[in-house]
Amino acid sequence: MPDIHIERNHALGIERAREIALQWVAEAERDYGMSCRYEEGAMTDTASFKRPGVDGTVRVTPSQFTIDIKLGFLLDVFSDRIEEKVTRNLDEMIASQPPGGAVA
Repeated sequence: MPDIHIERNHALGIERAREIALQWVAEAERDYGMSCRYEEGAMTDTASFKRPGVDGTVRVTPSQFTIDIKLGFLLDVFSDRIEEKVTRNLDEMIASQPPGGAVA
């Protein structure tokens, strides 16, 4: 069971949602030293990320993002702050995009 579970509905379509997920992955690698792997599917993409003390997944569909994060013992005390930051970041990324798969 994940320590952090975030679900966000969107109206972006799979292509725009994929772009946001790839941007999120790039930031996770750059800013937090995560090792990430991204797999595209026809209607669902999955990104997995890992570093010592943290591992998780981002599932991307044409209408939803789902983030599950498992924290190690030392980071568990920061779970509320981590969840708040991840949620705020994802919400900002979604809000910055036009709906319906249009490219900004």
